[in-house]
Amino acid sequence: MTPLPWRRVVLGGTVAFAAGTAAVAGSYAVVGGSTAFVAATIANTMVTLTPAAIVTFAITVLGDIGSDLAYLSGLAATVVALGAVAGGARLVAARRGRRTVSPAAVGVAIAAVSVGLSGSVPSALGAAVGGALVSVAADLREPTAAAVDVDDSRRTVLAGAAALAVGVVGVGGRRAVDDSGVGTDAASTEPVPEDVATLLDEAESKSLSVDGLEPLVSDSFYRVDVANVDPDPAREDWSMRIHGAVDEETTITVSDIEAMEQEHRFATLRCVGESLNGRKLDNALWTGVPLATFLEEAGLQGEYVMLRAADGFYEEFPVDALEEGFLAVGMNGRPLPRGHGAPARALIPGHWGEINVKWLTEIEILDEPATGYWEERGWHGTGPVETVAKLWAENRLDDGRIEVGGTAYAGTRGIDRVEVSTDAGATWVEAELSEPLPGDDVWRQWVHRYEAGNRHEVVVRAVDGTGTVQPQEEAEAFPSGPSGWVSKTVDPRSL
Repeated sequence: MTPLPWRRVVLGGTVAFAAGTAAVAGSYAVVGGSTAFVAATIANTMVTLTPAAIVTFAITVLGDIGSDLAYLSGLAATVVALGAVAGGARLVAARRGRRTVSPAAVGVAIAAVSVGLSGSVPSALGAAVGGALVSVAADLREPTAAAVDVDDSRRTVLAGAAALAVGVVGVGGRRAVDDSGVGTDAASTEPVPEDVATLLDEAESKSLSVDGLEPLVSDSFYRVDVANVDPDPAREDWSMRIHGAVDEETTITVSDIEAMEQEHRFATLRCVGESLNGRKLDNALWTGVPLATFLEEAGLQGEYVMLRAADGFYEEFPVDALEEGFLAVGMNGRPLPRGHGAPARALIPGHWGEINVKWLTEIEILDEPATGYWEERGWHGTGPVETVAKLWAENRLDDGRIEVGGTAYAGTRGIDRVEVSTDAGATWVEAELSEPLPGDDVWRQWVHRYEAGNRHEVVVRAVDGTGTVQPQEEAEAFPSGPSGWVSKTVDPRSL
């Protein structure tokens, strides 16, 4: 068999890559960023197979950038995979002397692989159309023996242009549809219930007025997920199974929850993998029902519990932690957003955010302790959250004074006071605290204003509701969550 000239190989590879790119864009145009997206399976599998040490590095060093890189890696791998499928289909068609039917071959091949990846026919058809359009563009001119290189170059440019067009139209069109609200829950446009509005107004009125400090109900709530593409189960199809060491296995549906009296709770979550003064600490008003109601009906016999989610995540902890647990179906007066676990998620007061499992589908009661998702990867963050005072705002006021502020959180222990030092810890004064919101697992804001003209070190520490001072010794996020006093150098001349 005569080998192909290297130029033809390069140009053919470029066309294949363009076809793979268009296929991914075509799938996105049809299903968006759902689990049916053709890149979702590869992107999520890459996270699952990533060694624990690399995952820890991504969480503790790269932060959100690490998650973005993981998703982009999954996209790139999908483009390469579908590009290889397209290139193979074109090569087979060409070797059989049927170059003009290569678009059909490309479409069929991509569709077959995409169905396997996504499990969605619409997603696969979108990918097939995208890849086939690039192949059509590449075959617009049949090469002649005298002008193979020229024609191949032109056709490669056309293929690239077609891929770009599919990408712009597909991705841009999809985002336009998503931004228009089509397909969103109609309840999200309805007025916030009166009782919720009253609580949200209370939070707003108790929020301190400090530039750079978000209100007591967070403007933007942090997100950390184990999958690159979040699950999106239909609300009407959702159910939660309670099984294992119980008297009677129980299955809970949305209609069961809707038939119950709804409660509203302020609750704060903090990420075990954040930096000491990081911003993965937020508060919201959640709507739902106590988990204890369902657990009592099931008749618990075991001492441990495993929560399981639709995205494959699972976390274990003592069953006693569920006594004040909450099954949340709403957030800040709206249906629970997809990114925060819709249709239902767990809230376990006083524990690190990772234990508050989103997209909850199972509660398994166990006779013996088991190992959760993050524990298998070396983390030990399922226990009570560490006390922390954050320093998030530094301002110069009109009267020349310096203003520093932040938030403080100690789980269900509550915050008694926050102390501030403006001389690197030599002396301390008590900061002004926001009035407490209803609830046992809620953060508070703090602010301190003082005179200063020179560069100085500000240190903050919190005292929880038991009178225990936040530990001074610093600890990294891995393996049990960050702790220590937060400090910053403040230069009044730069404010």
